Amino acid sequence: MPVLYSVLETKMSLFSNTRPLIFAVALSAFWLTALSGLPCDAHAEMEAPTGEVILVVGGNISETNVGDEAHFDRQMLTALGMETLTTTTPFEETPQDFQGPRLAALLKAVGAQGQVIVATALDGYTVEIPTRDMLDYPVLLAMVWNGKEMGIRNKGPTWIIYPLDQYPELVEEKFSTRSVWQLSSLNIQ
Repeated sequence: MPVLYSVLETKMSLFSNTRPLIFAVALSAFWLTALSGLPCDAHAEMEAPTGEVILVVGGNISETNVGDEAHFDRQMLTALGMETLTTTTPFEETPQDFQGPRLAALLKAVGAQGQVIVATALDGYTVEIPTRDMLDYPVLLAMVWNGKEMGIRNKGPTWIIYPLDQYPELVEEKFSTRSVWQLSSLNIQ
């Protein structure tokens, strides 16, 4: 890197008497040229699941690991970053503790491009969720409920949880319908 800095100083002195716009363009061109030779992993391939697949994401995504879909096991979802959310749900009257990655982190990991997420549960229940919800609220993809890993018998393996107690405007039926438990797949449209 010291060589880059000395070259930069030389380039800067050559252009220091010119107008600021020309200097900025020249400096940008220099950095693009200097950095173009560095190794860069522009498109890292998504790792394949090693455990049981608990969620499949498809549709308009750029990162895949099985055909044109992204398959996730529990370890892969955990690696997205676990967060904790304490809230009531449309189905539980007292506050419950949930842990899992934010749904926004999952969408980012798969390179999702779309306005709608079609969420499907194991029993075939399907609902459309605006991707805007992930920008407006910290929606969780819960995998742990009150300290216990969620399985099919307790609304798992994943459950979309909205922070109802933190955002009173979410206490509406349309958000209740988006709180899909036993989530099996997401399709980005």
